[in-house]
Amino acid sequence: MEDYEAKFRAYLDANRYRMTPERLAILEEVFQAKGHFTADDFLIHTRQHHPKVSRATIYRTLDLLVQSGLVDKVELGGNRAFYEYFHGRQHHDHLICLGCGSVIEFTEPEIEALQESVCRSFNFRMQSHSHKIFGRCDRCQHDSEPPPSWSPGHE
Repeated sequence: MEDYEAKFRAYLDANRYRMTPERLAILEEVFQAKGHFTADDFLIHTRQHHPKVSRATIYRTLDLLVQSGLVDKVELGGNRAFYEYFHGRQHHDHLICLGCGSVIEFTEPEIEALQESVCRSFNFRMQSHSHKIFGRCDRCQHDSEPPPSWSPGHE
């Protein structure tokens, strides 16, 4: 049994839920996923391998996985929630392109140290945090550059 499966079983047991075959299939699909995914994208993908798993079961199980601490639910703009498995992964932050929607994960020790310093200065105990930077990726900057005669304030 994988470590994440044992942790999910323990969470379900502690909260009086059962580990059903459908929940186990969803758990396995989540931990095989690459990168960030929406619940709707995950539904389409999962139904290719497990056609009998209902939409409601997928959404409820994703919520349980978030509550168990195995999966992170991240708002990355556009009023859409994205999921990514969190268990066993290093903490990271996100750059989100407002042009194409791409997400770049990054880790920056100086940002982490600065956040810890701010918390210490306010005697604040951090439980978690999420750092997101919205902007335009290199490709979208070049695709949407204004004509050479254009300048801010002159439309």
